[in-house]
Amino acid sequence: MSATHTDPVPTRRRVVDSAQYGLAAFLAVVGAVVVWDATTLEKGFADQPVQPYAMPYVVGAGLLLLAVLLAVATACGDVPEAEEGEDVDLSGGSDWVTVAKLTAVFVLNVALVEWLGWAITGAILFAGSAWALGSRSWVRDVAIGVALSLLTWYGFYVGLGIPIPAGVLDGVL
Repeated sequence: MSATHTDPVPTRRRVVDSAQYGLAAFLAVVGAVVVWDATTLEKGFADQPVQPYAMPYVVGAGLLLLAVLLAVATACGDVPEAEEGEDVDLSGGSDWVTVAKLTAVFVLNVALVEWLGWAITGAILFAGSAWALGSRSWVRDVAIGVALSLLTWYGFYVGLGIPIPAGVLDGVL
């Protein structure tokens, strides 16, 4: 008769993700600040069913609730799964040339938006970003950029009543 040797059941080591506790603390602080700030708001008109301070109370309470739920989930051992990277080689370096191109396009947009206006710089921003990210179809990129910048300009200016710079096209748009 031979004795069979069985391995003991492997015990799982409990992993505690301290970053989740940090995020829970951050949510709690932001929620507390939002609720405290809501207490300083003035009452609106008496005939308004919902006063101006109602929404900050809702947002602050939601943040506090999320902070508590995240802390409880972390204490119970809930650990997020690591991302697998979606065909991204995590061992490769950063493409600093692309980052520099995008930075240059954004800085150019910020520098020229008051003078040229959003309708023009928005098109430059889109076409330049597409170029920096590898697109080689200038005609299509500029056409899409012009369409998007005009739609957003009219959406803000006419639809929302928020004036954004028209620049050299002031009076034309």
